[in-house]
Amino acid sequence: MNASLSKQPLASAVAEVFRVFLKLGLTSFGGPIAHLGYYRNEFVVRRKWLDESSFADLVALCQFLPGPASSQVAFAVGLSRVGFLGGLAAWVAFTTPSALALLIFAYCSTSITGPIGAAALHGLMIVAVAVVAQAVWGMARTLAPDWQRATIALGAALIVVLAGNSIAQLVAIAFGGVGGFWFCREAAPHATGHLSFSISRRLGIAALVCYFLLLGGLPILVEAFHSQTLALFEAFYRSGALVFGGGHVVLPLLQAATVDRGWVSNDVFLAGYGATQAVPGPVFTFAAYLGAVMNTKPNGLLGAVICLVAIFLPGMLILVGTLPFWDKFRRRIDAQATMRGINAAVVGLLAAALYNPIWTSAIHTARDFGLALTGFILLTIWKLPPWIIVIFSAGGAVALAIL
Repeated sequence: MNASLSKQPLASAVAEVFRVFLKLGLTSFGGPIAHLGYYRNEFVVRRKWLDESSFADLVALCQFLPGPASSQVAFAVGLSRVGFLGGLAAWVAFTTPSALALLIFAYCSTSITGPIGAAALHGLMIVAVAVVAQAVWGMARTLAPDWQRATIALGAALIVVLAGNSIAQLVAIAFGGVGGFWFCREAAPHATGHLSFSISRRLGIAALVCYFLLLGGLPILVEAFHSQTLALFEAFYRSGALVFGGGHVVLPLLQAATVDRGWVSNDVFLAGYGATQAVPGPVFTFAAYLGAVMNTKPNGLLGAVICLVAIFLPGMLILVGTLPFWDKFRRRIDAQATMRGINAAVVGLLAAALYNPIWTSAIHTARDFGLALTGFILLTIWKLPPWIIVIFSAGGAVALAIL
């Protein structure tokens, strides 16, 4: 995949990757699935950086792994073009526009006061109801279409709703993996195609070791040093490391990591999540907003950078760690079955988050329900982009407050 770059200077090649992904970061509205459509048009159809088969294999890998799938695909495309400098350029360019927009919103939201400002922020909370309901609906049809996976999704949702703590989310994911291993083998299709990157097995193993060392070691360091900076990094690293499905699925993990600990109020959390729907780029940049609005230091710009790096790092580590082994591993029926069970559990996890904290915090009156239902219909039936729903819900909430 790098043959076309043999005569192109390194700096020029990295700059080209940066420019292409910066344009995508400024224009890619619609969430992770839409991002993949933008990528295909840009890299397969227009620029021919990848052929159709290679792109499909890359998407399959990133959807299989925990982490932000569209950002992982971006990193891998940059990696395939110019090595690790290309991967870093792709990630920075694709992530920065939405992260900056949400950082600005974090600073501005504290000055939004009075009944009109409160109504606008409540409208953003209602956006979250419509967007997450759409995500649950779409993911259920794709990831839990049969009785086995629907049952796993239901079980995972009940575990989280009834237990009501962050440990329950890990239990629900484990429940999905075990259930998938035993009951989803018939649903696992045969893998096709081939995916190859110039990453050695030694480097891949080192990345995987780093991934698991940070996942297991950061909580120990937090307990040993009682550092809020370490606690913040650990919370967002764990959230990024345990997200299967990417995008909106990170919501319940971040809610448990921040709201449950008192670092961010639930209303501020949901208002920021609603604002995230109005910006292009990856949903994971919501972490920049949360880092900026933390009640405890580090917050502001430093908090935003810490949270942003922490939530994206595990997805990139496990991607680099898996690339040398993926082609062989993905052909195992038991691996495919386990992941199908985990993906079904993710649907239940998101459905539980839709109920609490999203619905219980945002829907208080019949007017709230009417706005949320209208937003859901505009998203699912009219196929309008999320940023229009943001304007509609925030404007509708303000109009209702005036009336």
